[in-house]
Amino acid sequence: MDSHTGQLNVRPSRIEQLEADFAALAPKLPDGAERKALSLLHGMVQELWRVQTLGSGNQSRSGPTIEDIVDLHEHAPAMEGDARNTPLAVGEQAPDFALPDANGRIVRLSDYRGRRVVLAFYPLDWSPGCSRQLDLYQHELDEFGKRGADVVGISVDSLYSHGAWAAVRGLTFPLLADFNPKGDVARRYKVWREAEGFSERALYVVDENGVIRHSQVSPKLQHVPDIYELFEALDRLATPKAA
Repeated sequence: MDSHTGQLNVRPSRIEQLEADFAALAPKLPDGAERKALSLLHGMVQELWRVQTLGSGNQSRSGPTIEDIVDLHEHAPAMEGDARNTPLAVGEQAPDFALPDANGRIVRLSDYRGRRVVLAFYPLDWSPGCSRQLDLYQHELDEFGKRGADVVGISVDSLYSHGAWAAVRGLTFPLLADFNPKGDVARRYKVWREAEGFSERALYVVDENGVIRHSQVSPKLQHVPDIYELFEALDRLATPKAA
């Protein structure tokens, strides 16, 4: 994003590719609130692109800015509720999985063998608590790196929602789509909320051998886990060997 103009620096070819991807996926989404929300978001992004491509010669036109989209979470309905699940126990082997990231690349837990990984299960893109939580992890990526750990976000959103959300929020770590079968990985990690159709807000620290060394579920959906407790969990692991 251009910090002076507030415009999103995206090449037209990328916008066109995203438009084609959305057009191909949209008919496959089931009817409901999620499909409507994604369609509304798609319309907002298209309108933003249209307004920006008109250039400075037509300042009288109005429409959403990139800041409006970035701040959507501030006006979103509250996401609240008590935890309903107990996570997998420390010492268990973390279940492997294969999920697409925002670029359609399949990511497996086993890809991280030899590295520590923080699996951050969160309810939904664009929601208030999830925006704050993952913004925090992005800001502290260097601290995770110092502890030899990678961060991976997982939710039931589609890869297209992940791509748009990561772009406007500046997230660079992988966001994986637990989309089909919906919530399959969250179920295997014992953090699925059946009534709502999304996961708990949960964290797992998995060591170099794929063993769970820390697991927690936030007592309430709206509670963002304390990042210092997460750092302490990583610090309790043995110092990684120098390359």
